[in-house]
Amino acid sequence: MGRVIGTRGSVLRATGVIVGLAVALAAAGCNGSSGSSTLDTKADVQLEMWSGQTDAAEKQLETMAREFEQKHPNVSIKVSPGAAETDDLLQKLSAGFAGDAYPDISYAFGSWAGQLESSGRTLDIRDQVAEPDVKWDEFSAPARATAQPTGNKIIGFPAVVDNIALIYNKTVFDKAGASYPTDDWTWDDFRAAAKKLTDRASQTYGYAYSVSGSEETTWQFWPHLWQNGGSIVSKDNKKAEFGQQPGVDALEFLRGMAVDDKSVYLDQTDTKFGQLFAADRIGMITSGPWQLYDLKTAGTKYGVVRLPGTDGDHQTVSGPDVWALFDHKDANRAYWAYQFAKWLTDAPQDERRNVEMGNLPLRSSEKTSAAFQKQDKQYPGLMVMADNMVNAKQARPTVPGYTGLSEAIGKAISEVLQGKGTPAQALSDAAKDADEALNQ
Repeated sequence: MGRVIGTRGSVLRATGVIVGLAVALAAAGCNGSSGSSTLDTKADVQLEMWSGQTDAAEKQLETMAREFEQKHPNVSIKVSPGAAETDDLLQKLSAGFAGDAYPDISYAFGSWAGQLESSGRTLDIRDQVAEPDVKWDEFSAPARATAQPTGNKIIGFPAVVDNIALIYNKTVFDKAGASYPTDDWTWDDFRAAAKKLTDRASQTYGYAYSVSGSEETTWQFWPHLWQNGGSIVSKDNKKAEFGQQPGVDALEFLRGMAVDDKSVYLDQTDTKFGQLFAADRIGMITSGPWQLYDLKTAGTKYGVVRLPGTDGDHQTVSGPDVWALFDHKDANRAYWAYQFAKWLTDAPQDERRNVEMGNLPLRSSEKTSAAFQKQDKQYPGLMVMADNMVNAKQARPTVPGYTGLSEAIGKAISEVLQGKGTPAQALSDAAKDADEALNQ
């Protein structure tokens, strides 16, 4: 399975270390190194790439960079993880901007995209990806939106895509005599099943939810909000809107399950719920493709369907990461950084990289490939999750204030699910804190 350093699967929901890029740039007092202003595709070029990967995934990227070099002998690509932890890449990029020592390409969590664009150091590849051979529309809507954080610049290519679906434990369902979930389930069906699966004597729960206050807590909430017709932020990204009635209704639903029904295992760690599910102690979790490797390793009998829906709306949340491309005021470096990122995310290469590592394919055309069908047989449910990308219709905000917003609502959700306060008041207070973060 693919792993980014220090995380599980394609976990761009991790918010990482957020730093003030604008402050760093002001201190630098410059705007990038100076190189060739005229493109010469035959000139020797040296590129640097921070992969954000470790172990097999890092080695694989190094191998693919060597292949690209063989196709283009004038191009040399230095590939390295970039930092000890993927979370540290943003801080290292900020320092690199200040010291004028940053890569041509870097892995970046989607939540960083707005900050990277605001640094003034990213390329803008809008014109290039409009070319028919790029097949930009094969990337999912959230992936495209994350790569274009403010609707202006396209700062790079999608690197990893995912979404969350409903994973159910067949052993727990069979023991409770409950029918397995279907793609047509509503949230009422889900709640009723969670109650039936819960057994206090054996400490078995119907569902699990993070109350760590992290992005795991937050992004699990967005499908409930969206399916109720709510929005995270206003169109101008200046004001939080999750505290309006759709958000209150969504949190009240979860509160009812956790506090009234007592059918939800409340996880303070973000990791224990997966272990308990694998050990047949939790009946249902909402998670993504990274979970399937652990379940296969544990020998857990499981199934996967799309999320339950509201009035036929089965929206899910996706957390795309990007290969961010950076501007060194050098036409040759910019050209070849783009060409390598494009080549790396073309279907044949992505099938070797993401698909072979157990991630979802970046492009919709890859779902029918032999490589992905093979992985679906090895990790059942991958195809369901790939098909579920059509329900990933919205992207999480990529504005710099998202981290503060996420922390504010994550704290509110965690407190309410543990029986502290009401959804309306908790979300109202969180929205005020989120507004401050959005307007810093």
